[in-house]
This record gives sequence, structure tokens and C-alpha cells, in this order.
Amino acid sequence: MRGVFPSTHPLIHEKLGTLRDHRTPAAEFRKLLEDISSWLFYEATRDLPTRPVSIQTPLARTGGVRRKRRILLVPVLRAGLGMLNGILEIVPTAEVGFIGLQRNEQTLAPESYYERLPKRLNNYEVFLLDPMLATGGSSVAALDKLISAGARHIKMISLVAAPEGIRVVKKNHAALSIFCAAIDECLNDVGFIVPGLGDAGDRLFGR
Repeated sequence: MRGVFPSTHPLIHEKLGTLRDHRTPAAEFRKLLEDISSWLFYEATRDLPTRPVSIQTPLARTGGVRRKRRILLVPVLRAGLGMLNGILEIVPTAEVGFIGLQRNEQTLAPESYYERLPKRLNNYEVFLLDPMLATGGSSVAALDKLISAGARHIKMISLVAAPEGIRVVKKNHAALSIFCAAIDECLNDVGFIVPGLGDAGDRLFGR
């Protein structure tokens, strides 16, 4: 699907396999989630806009680049928190916003309970972080909030995505780029990704 980039990196897929394993303990799950997230962030920033600068090395002047816009990481609470530290190790100067959404288990619709974002989001490269792109409802709700707040340069990073969720997101935000470790088979009858990795938030926090 146009604008969707599942990773083909063998090391990402090796780590993803361990992440999926129901026997993987919470501490290892957290580390794997951070590792995969940081590698996906590398892929998502490959075309980050830059501007040229002049740099003085100990021996001579040379050219370099700087980012044109600041970076804003926006994890979707609570599972998105598990992606944050791995990416911050790469870009410690990144700013962080938060969007809190929870799924109504009867209707599967997202319900908002928290939002904290900086002003003038048009000045940022915004990365929406959510490990599971399942039904797509929460992702669309988060993206709508970011756009309403002024964001114009947005990418989404997920670990695993369901085809149904991708279709919902792209129907509402066709230009969005989605980076993920894998596109899984489908959703089950209660909206969980199959084969997936279970409830990322529960596994991340040990319950």
C-alpha cells in the first residue's frame, strides 16, 4: 500500500519474533520494544529535511547539515511510552508530547482522556508512536488531534499493523507515511491483531 513501509531488516524481524513470544518477560519485552522503535525511527527519518551549514574541524572547514525543523515525539498512552526511550537515545534533543486514548472494549471506539502538546506544531517534524495499529480508530483520533493543533509534517511509527487498521488510517489521512516492523494477517473478533503480540501495554508494564 502506498505510503506504508514495513521493515525488511533481518535484525528487526529477529527481535520482533522474541517480542511476540508469550514467554518473553516484561523486562526483556521493554528492551526489545525500545530497540525496534529506535531502528524504525532511523528508517522513518531517512528523508528528514535538512539545511547546509559550515563546520570547522580541527584541520579545516567542511560542510555539514542541520535539521530544518524540531522533532516532536508523541506517544499514544500508555503503550506508546515503551517506544519513547529508545528513540530519545538517538535524538535526546527531541521534544515530547502526549495523547491519551483508551479503547472502549464494547464499541472498540477510542476515548480521549489526556492531551499535552506544544504550540505551533507546524514548526515540528511530528512522529506519532503507537506499537499496535489495530482497528485504526485510535490512530485516526490521535492524528486528528495533531492536525487540529497545527501539525503539518507527521509520520507514524508502529511495531505491528493490521491491514484493516492501515486501510482506516489511509482513508482518513491518505498522505501519511506509516513505518512498521511488520504487517500482520488480520484482526480477530475483538479487535486484536493476529498473530500480533498480545496487549502491548499489559506486557510492557507486567500486567
